[in-house]
Amino acid sequence: MRLRMFVAAFAAAVILMTGGCGTKQPSRTAGKPRVALVMKSLANEFFKTMEDGARKHQKEHATEYDLIANGIKDELDVARQIDLVEQMIAQKVDAIVLAPADSKSLVPVCRKAVDAGIVVVNIDNKLDRSALAEKKLTIPFVGPDNRKGARLAGEALTKKLKPGDAVAIIEGAPNAYNAVQRKLGFEDAMKAARMKIVSSQTGNWEMAKANQVASGIITEHPELKAILCANDSMALGAVAAVKSAGKAGKVLVVGFDNISAVHKLLEKGEIVSTVDQHADKLAIYGIEYALEMLKTKGVPKDRETPVDLITPKTQGT
Repeated sequence: MRLRMFVAAFAAAVILMTGGCGTKQPSRTAGKPRVALVMKSLANEFFKTMEDGARKHQKEHATEYDLIANGIKDELDVARQIDLVEQMIAQKVDAIVLAPADSKSLVPVCRKAVDAGIVVVNIDNKLDRSALAEKKLTIPFVGPDNRKGARLAGEALTKKLKPGDAVAIIEGAPNAYNAVQRKLGFEDAMKAARMKIVSSQTGNWEMAKANQVASGIITEHPELKAILCANDSMALGAVAAVKSAGKAGKVLVVGFDNISAVHKLLEKGEIVSTVDQHADKLAIYGIEYALEMLKTKGVPKDRETPVDLITPKTQGT
């Protein structure tokens, strides 16, 4: 009986030490830091591309660091992402590079990570400034200017419209800083060109939800000339809605992220423009900065990364 109890306790301890998540983790190498990359939904091609870029970088720098990469199944599963960060804290990683699903809700667990002596770098979606201040946290943001990128996409669209034309915005999740910034960027471009924004609703980053929202907007506003979507997954949903409504060529669509699934639609003119924030490099920028911070112990500062407009003309260049 005592032997069975000992074996059971030992097994439980092993599960606890490995995080209990069923993910194969690299063994720790003496003198080599372990960096955890915690992303949003890997069902979104953008984050899968991000993961692939990070893994490729680690293989090329295998003597410099080990990588643990995780993501959630659903863009809105904030609780699961918090759990992943908790697991990385329990595993005593040296650094966490985080693309937060929620700009405020991830701040407390980041405070816990920093208190545990872990370097935290924020990528993709910026953590909320007031929430960080409340927790007396300084976490560097390494990522693009989302408002600037959305404005570029919107400006490309306005060249195909005339003042007073009706347009709609399909926003990302309202609890995400980058979603708010992209909406503002779209609004900047539309207001400057004197377009009429007839609707602005969330698609929560998801293609199916955006399809439903776009269908409703097209029905409600038959005069609609364009839909600006805060990511390419939602743009795919909007394109499908436009086709279903028999409005192909009459209602233009804009996206954001430059995932491979939109490239053919760009060529066909079904999507006017998208924005490349270089998903394959975004995590790398964060990882390299985390490694730098581990070495230098310097004061963390934000770093802006490239963002580029993609249109049928620029796609092949």
